[in-house]
Amino acid sequence: MTPSTLLSRSLATAVPILAGALMLGGSAPAPQAQTPAAQTVLPGYWEYTTSALGMRDTETKCVRPSEINRFFGGLSTRRWQCTYPVREVGNGNARFEGTCQDPKGRRVNVRLNGPFDAENFRFRGGAQLARGTPYIPASITARRISAQCPANAEYF
Repeated sequence: MTPSTLLSRSLATAVPILAGALMLGGSAPAPQAQTPAAQTVLPGYWEYTTSALGMRDTETKCVRPSEINRFFGGLSTRRWQCTYPVREVGNGNARFEGTCQDPKGRRVNVRLNGPFDAENFRFRGGAQLARGTPYIPASITARRISAQCPANAEYF
């Protein structure tokens, strides 16, 4: 296999893995410091964009009050089970480090950090496909569009 073919296959695998790791959804609870409600994001209608390897994906979801911790602190998808042993949220900044695993047993290391407020967050970081390899740069940016969700909104 040529280096070019190997790189293409790695990137083809990396993009869905990384996008999955950065998208939002349910995750296993992680040890964390207690975070007062005032230091998280608000429920409502949210738009978020993930970016990795030049690929961007934007979605909108309605987030209920009961889903805030999963939305803001999970940073994973329904397909990828993620755990974040490092989860620091406070003073307008957040940092997450952990691993995500898909149903086929593929694992990636993930780390993200950046500023947030009640209606916006911007995290940068990346995913490591194999131990000892560099992290692939990625980001997730989210903004609250409104407090109320449209009637046809997809729920988180």
